[in-house]
Amino acid sequence: MKAPGASTRRRLGVALVAALGLLAPMARAEEAPKVTCSATRVGRRVVVRPEALALVAPELERLMRLGLAGRLEVELTLLRRRPLWFSERMDAARLTQVLVYSAKEGGWVLDGRLLAGVGTLELERVAWTLEEEPEAEATFVVEVGVRLQVVTAASLGKVAQWLTQGEKTEAERSALTRGLLRTVAEDLTRRAEGRCSVQSP
Repeated sequence: MKAPGASTRRRLGVALVAALGLLAPMARAEEAPKVTCSATRVGRRVVVRPEALALVAPELERLMRLGLAGRLEVELTLLRRRPLWFSERMDAARLTQVLVYSAKEGGWVLDGRLLAGVGTLELERVAWTLEEEPEAEATFVVEVGVRLQVVTAASLGKVAQWLTQGEKTEAERSALTRGLLRTVAEDLTRRAEGRCSVQSP
């Protein structure tokens, strides 16, 4: 494979600096992301409604309005509390959703569902069915973990391509450049964890 010339390397360098410049303001203080949920149990059925707050930082919101999509990964775990012992894992679920800004819809869309905004994200509801009816005194808790990655190495590379008018493909970038893109992408990942007690009648 032919190595990029000096002029190409300079263009890519300028493109990366410009792309990173879009993201630089993230260093300033911002509201920490949080996850909340509400969970209910009726008989053997447990239903959880998770929400993510302040998950989309202002700078990530700006990037997404430029056309980048956010990959939202949600992990939920149902635990049964046991006195004087570790909680017992009863069930779990993993969801992957796509969050985008749609100019056509005039707002934010989560897996095809139009949202009022991104300050509070109402995530997909999850339902479990326990194998057996628990005793009346049994208590349960749900742990929720959320991970949002708006910029991946590939999508940040696309930003660099936009800035260099798409002259070079990803295969023609140096290993150093790809490593830098991955590092920046990981820095832009937002995570939050939370838990809630399962309420029963």
